[in-house]
Amino acid sequence: MTVEPTDFATDAPLDFSYETRPGRVVFRPGAAVSATPGEAARLGLHRALVVCGSRGEATARAVADALGGQCAGVHPEARMHVPAEVAARAVEVAREMRADGCVAVGGGSAIGLGKAIALRTGLPLIAVPTTYSGSEMTPVWGLTEDGAKRTGRDLGVQPRSVVYDPELTLGLPVPLSVTSGINALAHAVEALYAPDASPLVALMATEGVRAMTAALPAVAATPGDLDARGRALYGAWLCGACLGTSTMGLHHKLCHVLGGTFGLPHAETHTVVLPYVLAYNAAAAPRAVATLSRVLGTDDVPRALREFARSLDAPSTLAELGLREADLAVAAAQAAGQAPPNPREVTAHGVLGLLTAAYEGWEPRFGS
Repeated sequence: MTVEPTDFATDAPLDFSYETRPGRVVFRPGAAVSATPGEAARLGLHRALVVCGSRGEATARAVADALGGQCAGVHPEARMHVPAEVAARAVEVAREMRADGCVAVGGGSAIGLGKAIALRTGLPLIAVPTTYSGSEMTPVWGLTEDGAKRTGRDLGVQPRSVVYDPELTLGLPVPLSVTSGINALAHAVEALYAPDASPLVALMATEGVRAMTAALPAVAATPGDLDARGRALYGAWLCGACLGTSTMGLHHKLCHVLGGTFGLPHAETHTVVLPYVLAYNAAAAPRAVATLSRVLGTDDVPRALREFARSLDAPSTLAELGLREADLAVAAAQAAGQAPPNPREVTAHGVLGLLTAAYEGWEPRFGS
């Protein structure tokens, strides 16, 4: 029998390091209410603070009701990009309520606020995600202060338990479902060419991309399809796990700059930027591109990713998201001034070209 190599993992040189992360996952419909109290008890929590954003407060209160006497209260003040003052207030509330743990219910904003509390207090965190951001699977935290978003890694902020409940995503609007899912795809794509990429991460990335690109069209066509929602959440789990075990590069750096400095919406920014960063890096990351070509069945991955997003009516330009043309050079200088590890050299000129293409909606081209 002849077996042809189909993925990065099968034909990559076996020279790598891989560090597993502590944590436990419960995945089933209805788990937010049925499983979260047990996860809190397993961690020995008696006064858990439930944090969420205003949009997800009803769901968070249902989780708080399920926790009953294990819940110290609900703090519904999570905001996008985790402003430092919002984080400081949440830490103050946790201390005032004598919380012994935190349960974050919501998307990346809520989980990011839970991580900020964990970072400052050392309290254990349980995540109950309601979007496909994947933040729940990473030790990455982020805070925005004075118009700049800074990020870091600390194992103490990674959720001890993650409760995946596909039913919680049924009410997620289709546009946000799509951009949140493509945000997750970006985690997997960047992990394939990260300096610490490994066959194990590549397997997760490949399966994550397959699952998410299959699920999102079904979610968009039939938002109430619980099976499609579950498969998208499964893809988000895998893509988030890739981000949790690999180094972020130019894509995530740019999205942090565009979000933290210019206030662009997080998931939508990932969606617009992804094909252009991949086109920028393609020549320097041939193995990653070959893997994605096999998964997506295309010879032009950047174009295919852009067309995939467009087919689901996702935004396709930075101009649509509210960025001004005058901001492009500033964003390029910021990204190049704190250049992350990246397969292709990050220069202000190169990034400006990338951002200009994304601003105008030009065709993403290999080597651009």
